[in-house]
Amino acid sequence: MCRDRVYNSILEGIGRTPLVRLGRFSEVARCEIFAKLEMMNPMGSIKDRIALHMIEVAEKAGRIRPGATIVDNSSGNTALGLAMVCAIKGFKLKTVVRDTTSPEKIKFLKALDVELVFADTSLPPESPWSYNNLAPRVARETPDGYYLDQHNNRENNEAHYLSTAPEIWQQMAGKIDYFVAGVGTGGTISGVSRFLKEKDPRIEVIGVDPAGSIFYDFFHSKKVIKPSPYLLEGLGDEFLINCVEFDLIDDVLRVEDRTAFRMTKELAEREAIFAGGSSGAALWACLEVARRAGPGARIVTILADSANRYLSTIYNDDWLREKGLFV
Repeated sequence: MCRDRVYNSILEGIGRTPLVRLGRFSEVARCEIFAKLEMMNPMGSIKDRIALHMIEVAEKAGRIRPGATIVDNSSGNTALGLAMVCAIKGFKLKTVVRDTTSPEKIKFLKALDVELVFADTSLPPESPWSYNNLAPRVARETPDGYYLDQHNNRENNEAHYLSTAPEIWQQMAGKIDYFVAGVGTGGTISGVSRFLKEKDPRIEVIGVDPAGSIFYDFFHSKKVIKPSPYLLEGLGDEFLINCVEFDLIDDVLRVEDRTAFRMTKELAEREAIFAGGSSGAALWACLEVARRAGPGARIVTILADSANRYLSTIYNDDWLREKGLFV
């Protein structure tokens, strides 16, 4: 996000995002809580990082031909990042999205000329038409289609090992006790954890998983539960996926939709940071970690995306009432 030079393209604006001390929450928690503002990336989320890295790695390896169609499934943020990269590099983009994806994300994607395939979230995970199973099928049926597979391709994790994590380490001058992040594809928490633990093995890494997802139970009991619906976008999953490296995570906390959304709105009201629901989940987890750690702990987290994707949902009281989540 350095602004002291002219960029050759929007892609050079990815990364180097600010790290901000959350003053009011730090005072309440009696700890130091720092948040990396990933909504400051060009397309408004941390997923810009993996979109650029994964496509460039595939290009260099000769896996993508000029004019190819990139295919992946996404809760919306990766798709937006990919749309930006594809526009600059001359690729087409086809994305599988859940039918519960926020209207704002859908409008953004349509404005960027992304071809959308909607997955029915009422289908069981084992259905060939479910969210996780549909994307590889779409890729196979698409001429010159290349399946990026952000959930299982560890070039996702590598993007954060090479960019997000070194930025955090430098910004914090290496003084970190805990790193807290949501578990979605697993790329962010796993890539950052690997780097930070190489620098200082004492750093504890805490994941956040929404109620209804399978990661919390698998981490604690090694059992795969039956998933159930939840509204928090960008976190959790109904399958075990390859990018979640559980051996690099020290604990996983479970958050309810209601709690995550409440904390998202408190973040805006108390720190003037307008973020998405996964950021509220991460903030709640930071406060839980602070309570357990005791005074003085230094906690770093990721605020993954912008509130402008959720104005009709999380920030809409009518929507919250409809979902039974209004307080």
